Amino acid sequence: MTPREQAPDVDQLAKSMLELYGAHDEDDVHPAGNGSNGSWSKAQTMAPDRARALQEATARDRERYLRSGLVSVDCRFCHVAVDVKKLGPGHTAVQWNGEATRRCAFFSEIREAGGHPARSKSCPRLTDSIKHAVAEGCLEEFSTAPSPGDG
Repeated sequence: MTPREQAPDVDQLAKSMLELYGAHDEDDVHPAGNGSNGSWSKAQTMAPDRARALQEATARDRERYLRSGLVSVDCRFCHVAVDVKKLGPGHTAVQWNGEATRRCAFFSEIREAGGHPARSKSCPRLTDSIKHAVAEGCLEEFSTAPSPGDG
């Protein structure tokens, strides 16, 4: 490896940057914020009860966004469970979990052949199980769950 190809010495690089730009700590002047000690802050401090209410609302929104309308469907072939939401005849949202991805027979076949299951559109056996769940009435063909957005 030639000297040009070697990675630069981090300490030498830091020293040269300090020489070029200086240590900005002394130059940074922040206006007095809303803290009693004159410290600067972008956001105002929130009252503890308001912060707790905001945290709870955020958790509810997150749960609604991630889980709204999802129904657990078992694959009739390898018996893994995934969460599914039908958004219409041509669109199905499937949330796989780690165990289902590991145990899925179709994905295992792909891995054994040296492929990666993430590059597969879906598991055809699970697709059949989802169609069966719709036919049996266990899964709505058009989800009536509220939109995960602001709705």
